[in-house]
Amino acid sequence: MHTIEIKRVTLTAIDQLQQIGRQTFSETFSAGNTEENMKKYLEEGFSVEKLTAELQNKNSEFYFATVNGNVIGYLKLNFGSSQTEIKDDKALEIERIYVLKEYHGKKVGQLLYGQAMQIAKQAGADYVWLGVWEENPGAINFYKKNGFVEFDKHVFKLGNDEQTDIMMKLQLKD
Repeated sequence: MHTIEIKRVTLTAIDQLQQIGRQTFSETFSAGNTEENMKKYLEEGFSVEKLTAELQNKNSEFYFATVNGNVIGYLKLNFGSSQTEIKDDKALEIERIYVLKEYHGKKVGQLLYGQAMQIAKQAGADYVWLGVWEENPGAINFYKKNGFVEFDKHVFKLGNDEQTDIMMKLQLKD
């Protein structure tokens, strides 16, 4: 496989972000959800308006993983008040790490995760946290392997379906 590059996403790449976001979310969750709920979430969660607002938010950052200029995965991080739950200035939230199915098992997720850890350390975060769907054992195992522990649960709404996310945390400082 060719070299995987990680680069920050800017507003000029919003179409690529929308495409990779919709495709990876669909690949990851279509089997476990109704077509109607998926369609609604993909339209709303990855609308140009929503992505524009997120890209313009100084407390959120997106990064692409690319091979030969093709986007194969992405990462979304949230700081401070942009975090979906905790909103702790001493924390960093990994909101999303998604990789195209054909690149699973090729260390792309690990590279994006490494980028998140580097940014967390540069920002002086005390801990990193995230939410992962309880029915996504691959992701849960990935984070456990990287030292994350479960600390709570929260509800994630996909269309009209209320699902449980396991909240996980990695302590960086005591």
